[in-house]
Amino acid sequence: MASNRVVIENPVINSPFEEPRRHFRFTEDGISNEIATERRTSQYFVPIARPRSRARQRELFETEWLEERIQENRFINQVRDRVSRWRQGSYVDVTRTTSRLIEHWTREDRERRLFFCQIEALETAIYITEVAKKYGDAWIENDLRRANEDANSLLFRIAFKMATGSGKTVVMAMLIAWHVLNKLANPQDARFSDAFLVVTPGITIRDRLRVLLPSDPGNYYRQHDIVPPDLLPEIGKAKITVTNFHAFKPRETTPAGKLTKRILRQDETGAFTESPDQMVRRVCRELGTKHGIVVINDEAHHCYRAKAEEVPEKLSGEERKEAEKRKEEARIWISGLEAVQAKLGIKAAYDLSATPFFLRGSGYPEGTLFPWVVSDFSLIDAIESGIVKVPRVPVADDSMTGEQPTYRELWTRIREHLPRKGRRTEAVSGEPKPPAELEGALRSLYANYEKFFNIWQDDAVAQARGLTPPVFIVVCNNTNVSKLVFDYIAGWEKELRDGTTVNVPGKLDVFSNVAPDGTWLARPNTILIDSEQLESGEAMSSEFKAIARLEIEEFKADYRRRFPGRDAEELTDEDLLREVLNTVGKPGKLGEQVKCVVSVSMLTEGWDANTVTHILGVRAFGTQLLCEQVVGRGLRRMSYATGRSLVQVDGASVEIEAFSPEYAEVYGVPFSFIPCAGSSPPKPGPQPTRVRALEDRAACEITFPRVMGYRYELPAERLTATFTNDSALVLSTEDVPTVTENAPIVGERSIHTIAELKAHRLQEVDFLLAKLVLEKYFRQDGETRAQETKQHRFDPEVKAWLFPQLLAIVRQWREQCVRCKDNTFPQLLLLIELAHHAADRIYTSIIASSEGQSTLKPILRPYDPVGSTRHVDFDTTRPVYATRPDKCHVNFVVADTGTWEQKLAQTLEDMDEVLRYVKNQSLGFSIPYALGGEDRNYLPDFIAHLDHGKGREDPLQLIIEVTGERRKDKEAKVATARSLWVPAINNNGGFGRWAFVEITDPWDAKHAIRASLAQEKP
Repeated sequence: MASNRVVIENPVINSPFEEPRRHFRFTEDGISNEIATERRTSQYFVPIARPRSRARQRELFETEWLEERIQENRFINQVRDRVSRWRQGSYVDVTRTTSRLIEHWTREDRERRLFFCQIEALETAIYITEVAKKYGDAWIENDLRRANEDANSLLFRIAFKMATGSGKTVVMAMLIAWHVLNKLANPQDARFSDAFLVVTPGITIRDRLRVLLPSDPGNYYRQHDIVPPDLLPEIGKAKITVTNFHAFKPRETTPAGKLTKRILRQDETGAFTESPDQMVRRVCRELGTKHGIVVINDEAHHCYRAKAEEVPEKLSGEERKEAEKRKEEARIWISGLEAVQAKLGIKAAYDLSATPFFLRGSGYPEGTLFPWVVSDFSLIDAIESGIVKVPRVPVADDSMTGEQPTYRELWTRIREHLPRKGRRTEAVSGEPKPPAELEGALRSLYANYEKFFNIWQDDAVAQARGLTPPVFIVVCNNTNVSKLVFDYIAGWEKELRDGTTVNVPGKLDVFSNVAPDGTWLARPNTILIDSEQLESGEAMSSEFKAIARLEIEEFKADYRRRFPGRDAEELTDEDLLREVLNTVGKPGKLGEQVKCVVSVSMLTEGWDANTVTHILGVRAFGTQLLCEQVVGRGLRRMSYATGRSLVQVDGASVEIEAFSPEYAEVYGVPFSFIPCAGSSPPKPGPQPTRVRALEDRAACEITFPRVMGYRYELPAERLTATFTNDSALVLSTEDVPTVTENAPIVGERSIHTIAELKAHRLQEVDFLLAKLVLEKYFRQDGETRAQETKQHRFDPEVKAWLFPQLLAIVRQWREQCVRCKDNTFPQLLLLIELAHHAADRIYTSIIASSEGQSTLKPILRPYDPVGSTRHVDFDTTRPVYATRPDKCHVNFVVADTGTWEQKLAQTLEDMDEVLRYVKNQSLGFSIPYALGGEDRNYLPDFIAHLDHGKGREDPLQLIIEVTGERRKDKEAKVATARSLWVPAINNNGGFGRWAFVEITDPWDAKHAIRASLAQEKP
């Protein structure tokens, strides 16, 4: 039983939001627990010929991680290096639109932070498209075109390798946003497109990717904050079609008998089926007359043009049929894209896949990486960053009958004892009798599952928060094997001698579909699914329907109970089972209480149940590629709440922001990976709580203005300025050295100066400053561009007629208010940062001269000016306080500290004058302020509506800030809230009455709030 393998207790050693800085090192014996302090290079396993003997098969898996079988992905690593250098150089030489998007994606104060791997995928696409050729890296595109010429001669494909669960859908939304916004900003730029065809391997992903449609209520552009709010309407101008590749299959245009077709049809697309042009018109109808579109292939390893094999690989019957089927599906997909290219033109096809490798039957060695892959965030990278669950596989047992643990190489021990495909249904009728090793695997894995299930069952709080039970999945090779496993797990019908039947409970109690009284449960615990047939959209076989007859009827009955008034008979059996499968693990949905899924074929890619904890493979696994595809179905995390974690590196502790590790237990899949401790019973780790706005509390909704900045509204456009001591600006070499001496260790010294600035005329300084004041504060669109720009550019959206007045004021300010210390001169104001400081002082002087007639107003987000509590929906593992239904729209207050949030929430609920309140977490409410010349956003703690003498219809809206230790930034935040934000919003007049209160003691909050109210006029 003893194993000499290294066991890694916690494999999470990197933050998901930063480029990986550490990795576990490989040795000749495989992966070690030694941490290397650098990012892992991109590598892949060299495909080798399939062994002829079982002994060699075992050896293949045993040596899967050996060093001599690993080969560097040189092209990917070279591209990664160039992108990294560009990143470190602040993303130069991109369009203004691209620059704004990158800044938006990488902001540290984002409420929904993007994973590093998501940002890196976009960085790579941007670098190749916009930057590479400017820096001598045209070789990247040339290499890609050569790779495509060999395998996809009519297409230009670029692939991103991203592990399952790392957020590929978000990357798709980012790609679309990048293209659309650039195309709309410059329609003549041929590099970009505003028309997209998204192709998926099946209906499940097709339906799930509706979030890429801007019209979808849950679209990712808004939900994941992919674009700045003011650009959201622009995304709506894109043309996007989402389809599954089966749509590329030519359809019949004219019904006719088989004999007629055989006589008249000369080729595949004859008189009775669509031509390629007709097919493209049907599939791309929503793209209208668009040309030069962008294609996004999800799970793109299904799409390739097979090549003829010099020596065809010899495959067994079932393997050969599977390979032929995959080859045909790949042909349909790639031929469909070639038809689209011929009719509409394709600028680029972006491939996203966790496993972008050629499959068996492609004519390439199985497991060969697509040569057009440009970025790689592998499964081991995702595990070390905590983005996905860690798969735990058997590493030792007490059988000692083979080189591998029995339940790891299960298939080779049981395949001869399982029913073959092709027998009729009655061949697997009667009492299910699985082989001993299979029954042992089921019972062993189930025993571990039961521990997880009991933890869930005993946690009433977690269930009340919407946490559904853990899920156990079994992947079988054919219909008859799945029927055998299903009957063993869920129960079966036994026919008695008199012709009647009785229901026999399943052997695994939690998964049994038979109630204690012998009837079938109204809501089955276990479901049987034919993934392949569901995904194609075609009708399921009569054989499978016969097997799943009772299951289908039970779910129809449940559908009628859940949705009275809807006709369950209008649903096809396929629709119903697809809905059940797609909602496993989702509270309030048809599949929420499913605990076990028995699948014929592989569970489809895109099945995103994050409650999977156990996986059993009952099929052949010839390569690690197939292993990863199956295991990937259980790797989506349940919780994305981060915490601080310590990593031990070279004897020192390094603190990182990371996710806590989650695990999936795997039997029957000979997967070589990080060996993690899995023999101890599961620990009830932090259960995520779903914090969200509840529909039945809509009366407690709180809305608020979304402010970008502040401006003063002047009574007239006759400008004057009053200069005070605050208007002065001192230029000193303390801020900007004007002379620098460089010296080597030995040799001649050199003197560097910026004296060339002195050659510019003073009129140039005045013109620049007047232009800057005009562009920042006097705009026709009513905005204020207070942020510092990277360079001086002319902006057409300004009140140009005010320029002469501003020029005179600037000249007067320069002559009266600028003081130059030693070795400085006024032309230093041509430097951008100093120019902004000057412009701010000049504008303040203009406002001061208005003699109290100026009005402070807010600058609202142009397309998203109002926020609301109804959008709150996130998970947390921190302690929570359950809110009163009549006081708060959101179900919980999250406690970021030990007690004060709970105490303040309780105080607000106890105060009769408080009508409703909400904690400002994932709410999107912020107050812009400046500190040290930098623009920042301040997030106050609470918002409360109080009855302040005008009744419930006109409440006082109170911003509440709880202050502990006084800090410089807190003083700036509080001052801005009181002196800028509140007056500006109240002057606007469209958002009701607002006030601000700072509380230093949450246990005395009631007095502090009431004292503040006493100072406010009703």
